[in-house]
Amino acid sequence: MSRAFLVVLDSAGIGGAPDAEAFGDAGADTLGHIAAACAAQRAEEGRSGPLELPNLARLGLARAMQLATGSDPAGTAHWPAPDRGAFWAAASERSRGKDTPSGHWELAGLPVPFDWTFYPDADPAFPPEDLALVREIAGVEGTLCNTHGSGTDVLARHGAAHMRSGWPICYTSADSVFQIAAHEDSFGLDRLLDLCERLAPHLHRKRVGRVIARPFLGSPETGFARTGNRRDYAVPPPEPTLCNRVQAAGREVRAIGKIRDIFAGSGITSVKKGADAELMEHLLDDLRDAPDGSLTFANFVEFDSLWGHRRDVAGYARALEWFDAQVPRLLAALRPGDLILFTADHGNDPTWPGTDHTRERVPVLGRGLVPGGKGHCAFVDVAATVACHLGLDDTGPGTPLT
Repeated sequence: MSRAFLVVLDSAGIGGAPDAEAFGDAGADTLGHIAAACAAQRAEEGRSGPLELPNLARLGLARAMQLATGSDPAGTAHWPAPDRGAFWAAASERSRGKDTPSGHWELAGLPVPFDWTFYPDADPAFPPEDLALVREIAGVEGTLCNTHGSGTDVLARHGAAHMRSGWPICYTSADSVFQIAAHEDSFGLDRLLDLCERLAPHLHRKRVGRVIARPFLGSPETGFARTGNRRDYAVPPPEPTLCNRVQAAGREVRAIGKIRDIFAGSGITSVKKGADAELMEHLLDDLRDAPDGSLTFANFVEFDSLWGHRRDVAGYARALEWFDAQVPRLLAALRPGDLILFTADHGNDPTWPGTDHTRERVPVLGRGLVPGGKGHCAFVDVAATVACHLGLDDTGPGTPLT
């Protein structure tokens, strides 16, 4: 019996979504625009020259990018051709969103069967009853911010006032999220997590996808920075996903990164967290010791959280080149018969206006399937492919890419 490894490079879209215009994202292309910027020497901070992703290219990345947009991606002509064992495709999303839960649920075989609640891009953004509940749970007289915003900007604008008043910083984005930032020392990490956990059921009933605890440290004098103790309180999937089907078959589902949070723990056997460099070592550990028949589902979030939202092209390029350098280690650790797929959940084009996700197709690259390009596919086909590989009777609504 073989194993499956599903690896999500969070936000590494490849453009070309057929409905991108409806989301205001016609022309967005995360990897394509990064490659073009690098080739034009517009991403030189901490790196230099054309984008170098030879190992992902050998799995068919440039071919997937060409499938998505219909044109040869700029800045990739020097990449090597796919090797003989490579598999590649370009996947489109059905769910009406470009957020993390929608993308991951659909990759796990569950298109979102309802519309999320989104807060307006206005000041104020939240209805009074939501903030009243925040104040009641936290035992404070007020809140700060109450608008759309990026995390780093929000801390710069409100961090000092938060430390003086003890009031939580509440903000949102184009995703279906209610985010609360608070200082780990002056407010308390446990207090922040308790606040978010108790608030979540109220907002989930309104179909707000996630309540996110955003702890930070620092001072007005030194500046503020978010810590690694983020916690997402997500709406549980309303129907079984690939994770549930694998677990129901008596197999292990190993979650790396924020996968457990995205699925609210449903169908998850074990959890490993940390920064992306730590997560890579966890993934290598699972490649060495995960049992036959298991699924390891990993999310590498820093492409999105550190570079995409901050519109940092060079930072995103550095992260991609770091990940690419790890790919040979991952492939070398595969056992005969294993399947590994590299994909993404949405885009976050760092050259695009604003700070939000972008609606894009995503690459599906890997080893362990019949080699060659499979053209266009759906997110749900990824789940069906994994389920078929693991020999499950129920492969879900997608079509296996075999």
